[in-house]
Amino acid sequence: MKRLVAILLAAAFVAVGSLAAVAADNKGPAEIKIEAPKAMGGTTVTFPHAAHQAKIGDCKTCHHNGVEAGKCTGCHGVKPEAPAAKDAFHKQCQGCHKEKGAGPTKCGDCHKK
Repeated sequence: MKRLVAILLAAAFVAVGSLAAVAADNKGPAEIKIEAPKAMGGTTVTFPHAAHQAKIGDCKTCHHNGVEAGKCTGCHGVKPEAPAAKDAFHKQCQGCHKEKGAGPTKCGDCHKK
């Protein structure tokens, strides 16, 4: 009986460890759709998240408050100390693209009609 309990505990330990490893490997969706307000033209920006992860590597480069902090719009556009989401996205994305000399920097490059 002790042997059976030991085997079951070991199997449970392996299962929980496997789930934790899978959860840790989850790095978000391959693409993220960002809806622009209708007042701003209402276009949807498709952000290639997986492609940026492959190039950048460190999540904190973009997720300054950590990936667990939630959606950007939880603070940006809500809290007075945080810049509006539009301003934060444009500064982050365009700023990086200009700095690296790669990626779209013009409105129509991301905001497809």
